[in-house]
Amino acid sequence: MSHNKSPHRLLSILACALLSAPLHAEVNLPKLIADGMVLQRETELKIWGWADPGEAVSVQFDGETYSTDADDSGNWQVILPQQPAGGPHTMEIRGDNTIAIDDILVGDVWLASGQSNMEYPLRRILPPYGEPIELHYTDQIRQFAVPQRYAFKQPQKDLDGGQWQKASAEKLPEFTAVGYFFAERLHAQQGVPIGLINASLGGSPAEAWLSETELKKFPQHYRELQRFKDDALIEKIQRADKKRSDQWYREVDARDAGLDGDTPVWAKEALDTSGWKTLGVPGYWADTEGEAVNGAVWLRRTFNLPGHLSGRDAVLALGRIVDADTTYINGHKVGNTTYLYPRRRYPVPAELLRAGENTIAIRVLNQRGRGGFVADKPYQLRFGYKYIDLRGDWQYRVGAQMDPLAGQTFVRWKPTGLYNGMIHPLLNYPVKGAIWYQGESNVGRAAEYKKLFPAMIRDWRNRWHSDFPFLFVQLANFLEAKDSPGDSDWARLREAQVSALALPDTAMAVTIDIGEWNDIHPLDKKTVGDRLALAAQELAYGASEVTGSGPQFESMKVDGDRVLLAFSDTAGGLVARGGPPRTFALAGEDRQFHWAEADIVGDRIALHSDRVPNPVAVRYAWADNPDGANLYNSAGLPAAPFRTDDWPRDTDMQVSGH
Repeated sequence: MSHNKSPHRLLSILACALLSAPLHAEVNLPKLIADGMVLQRETELKIWGWADPGEAVSVQFDGETYSTDADDSGNWQVILPQQPAGGPHTMEIRGDNTIAIDDILVGDVWLASGQSNMEYPLRRILPPYGEPIELHYTDQIRQFAVPQRYAFKQPQKDLDGGQWQKASAEKLPEFTAVGYFFAERLHAQQGVPIGLINASLGGSPAEAWLSETELKKFPQHYRELQRFKDDALIEKIQRADKKRSDQWYREVDARDAGLDGDTPVWAKEALDTSGWKTLGVPGYWADTEGEAVNGAVWLRRTFNLPGHLSGRDAVLALGRIVDADTTYINGHKVGNTTYLYPRRRYPVPAELLRAGENTIAIRVLNQRGRGGFVADKPYQLRFGYKYIDLRGDWQYRVGAQMDPLAGQTFVRWKPTGLYNGMIHPLLNYPVKGAIWYQGESNVGRAAEYKKLFPAMIRDWRNRWHSDFPFLFVQLANFLEAKDSPGDSDWARLREAQVSALALPDTAMAVTIDIGEWNDIHPLDKKTVGDRLALAAQELAYGASEVTGSGPQFESMKVDGDRVLLAFSDTAGGLVARGGPPRTFALAGEDRQFHWAEADIVGDRIALHSDRVPNPVAVRYAWADNPDGANLYNSAGLPAAPFRTDDWPRDTDMQVSGH
């Protein structure tokens, strides 16, 4: 056999060899290392990236040059020494190419993470009316919004995108509201630049933020992660969800008597509504003649506009609507919201309004449950501080009645996905600490959260190789208040959150006094940010003169038919706002809780109830919405809810009121 190779054969072999060889790659940087970044002061700084294997890379910063070579996999890194706060600086990274980075500040970097109450942007709490919120536009506070991304198969090396943004009039409305108020207060107190890395996602449960290694301690979640490593399964689920949703919306549109094709005929000004029924707004049509309707429901009302308000732009505030709405004034569309949570604030140009009679029409799409208008929200047409009240009787008519739309599978919330996609790419970037607002999606699983939440904190610290301060928000008051003491899934989740305080360098901001019973997204994000900043002052910055926590239950002593309670973190004294301490309950061996009379005696609380002659257990603010809880310390911070019993849920025990 001849071993001679033809010229064509040699060219083919050479082409294959060239294709299999590593292609030239320029020096690349992670998305975090970019113009406008904030670097953590007073700690060693890792600057890293990717290049050709063996490529020489240098980093020039503050007059010094740091050099290295990329390893066999193309990874490289250099370590910069500790830097004082200040800037702006520039940085230049050189390999076979050169990258210049401008406007670098050195200060404190805080990771802001959790679910929607951390994600909640400033623009949603900045209505164009009402009490003004003072904002400070400054280039000394900056945010990097981590793109929302899940990954199940493996941790991601880098983010999909993102950039550092300054707290400018243009960009600040997109900042995390809690994070901004936290950063604003710290910047004022510390006098250094503050960087926020906002890695949050609405609705996310805690298990989505754990690494796969840590998740193994939770077998049920670990098994679910393995399932969702199957791309075909995810595609099948998402395809089925989309098909079902698209079909439901096509059908409701086709069947809606209020639509003629794409024309909203029931939004027209001239419409005979003599056969329409009446609904009190706010309210739910399920409460009106028993109509628990899913599908499309139309509502209309007229209002008179005084002449002195004509010719002025307005804002239509429609509280919150379950689920989606499209809203018209005098036949013209003024707004649309596709799900139930956002507060409706629709701008209305002056030219759509006229002196005298005007018409509002709303098409509501309700997928499941009780459709309607949430109580205790503003329903007004606002002209600055003047308004037309839109509460009261509206006419309504069912456009299309549908079967409930089955809920979708939220793949993005599955275990470990958010850690892999949104946390792991950050691990090389030093941070001062973390602020965390999450827990709503784990309500009902308090026993698990008691282990899951501390495990997540340890997991993050281990992977950052730093025991950084971890500050978190205890769940706010929510849902309707109850007249009698009882058990509560929200109270149990709050108790599970407290368990994380056993870890070193942790602190908790209590918020049971600033929530809203009818909104899982309370507007008062400033108080939340301020309380986190107080905790940071004490814990992260060592401000001994600052009290960063409200009273924490410490011990209980039974003295006959009385109970004495001691607390830590009283800041010099206990305070009951608006009367004697409330929402304390006592129980005897029968496990029946009754409201207790409470008094402040020195630095303690004394409890008594005529109905509990031999008390054995105490609960404070133990409810979904502990309305009336009024125990604070002299620093103005609220006491955390607590219980002294470990009894099972009230499905297994008797509960009574007075």
